[in-house]
Amino acid sequence: MTSTITAPGTGASAEAPAPLPPPRAPLGAQTWRECGYLLSSWPLDLIAFCYVLAWIYAGVLLSVTVIGLPVLALGLLGCRRFGAWERARARALLKLRIDEPSPLSGARRGAGFFGWVWAGLKDPVGWRTALFFVVRLPWTTLTCWVTCAALFVAWPALPWLARWMTNVDRALVRGLLSPSDELERRIAELESDRVTVTDTASADLRRIERDLHDGAQARLVALAMGLGMAKEKLTEDPAAAARMVDEAHGEVKLALRELRDLARGIHPAILTDRGLGPALSAVASRCTVPVRVTVETAARPAPAIEGIAYFTASELLQNVSKHSGAAHASVDVWRTETRLMLQVMDDGRGGADATAGSGLAGLAERLAAVDGLLAVHSPPGGPTTVTAELPWRERTSPAADASEPEPEGAPR
Repeated sequence: MTSTITAPGTGASAEAPAPLPPPRAPLGAQTWRECGYLLSSWPLDLIAFCYVLAWIYAGVLLSVTVIGLPVLALGLLGCRRFGAWERARARALLKLRIDEPSPLSGARRGAGFFGWVWAGLKDPVGWRTALFFVVRLPWTTLTCWVTCAALFVAWPALPWLARWMTNVDRALVRGLLSPSDELERRIAELESDRVTVTDTASADLRRIERDLHDGAQARLVALAMGLGMAKEKLTEDPAAAARMVDEAHGEVKLALRELRDLARGIHPAILTDRGLGPALSAVASRCTVPVRVTVETAARPAPAIEGIAYFTASELLQNVSKHSGAAHASVDVWRTETRLMLQVMDDGRGGADATAGSGLAGLAERLAAVDGLLAVHSPPGGPTTVTAELPWRERTSPAADASEPEPEGAPR
């Protein structure tokens, strides 16, 4: 629709010009981020390139002395730092999803100075990062000048140029600065799992030592003292000596019971002799709620896997007794092609959470140490289902260290 206006003093009418469209940015935000990345890459790469050259030069010159190798190892740590900065820039400006590589392998937990140096010299992440800055400097020199020229001469083509050039940068970052493959991430996971297993074993040893010191050992000391006093009174007061011997007999039975419980907590004889089915049935008989046990495996797994499955079920049934308020529970064990599955269910109040720092979190860590998984489904109001998944490993030979039967005549 066209409007007309009358010019003052003439009476003539003229057409009014159409309103101009609102201004808009010719380039998108992502293009500006890519341009910022291209323009800032050259000075940063020049600094990193000079660092790499100076480090290698110093390392080669000093390699004939005792400080040459530590200098090379320290230089690789610096390369790792430059690589971390470059990954952060790529994530912020290029929106590139890239993981951090695994920490320096072998330089942990008391490896010593020479172990640290050797681990640093073998670090593939540091060497790939050094190669990245050596290779990329000529490219960033070119892209920096092309970007500057496009900004002033051919800016309509800048979005396409920026996207094409940053795609090359994305490929370089992925190829040389990202974790090399799944193996590297797997190494980091295994190192973390090894720490978990070591800490768990140390905690178990401390528990056993504490139980022996505070339980059976204390009772045996009291037993020795009681028998010594009875020996002294044997001729003077036979009746008092008989009472002391009777008390010592009671202490012997209590000490044996505590030793049996402690041995059961380390590795029960019934598990070694008869396998998961009877061992889990024995555990279920001590639970405060009725438990149905079903074990469907044609063969027995490796002793380590069998032991982890047993103690996992034992701890889950203890949780059922202490916290669930259930009326019934069940334990099911079966084998898939390559996994051993264990499932404990109860009809209790629910609300169990493996992420709240409970015993379930510790179970999940122990299972993860052997490539296992723990899944918890416990809505408020129940029921609760906890499924443990372990790798199936074949038993190579029958257990040769079966526990000996209890000798006849032991105190009852």
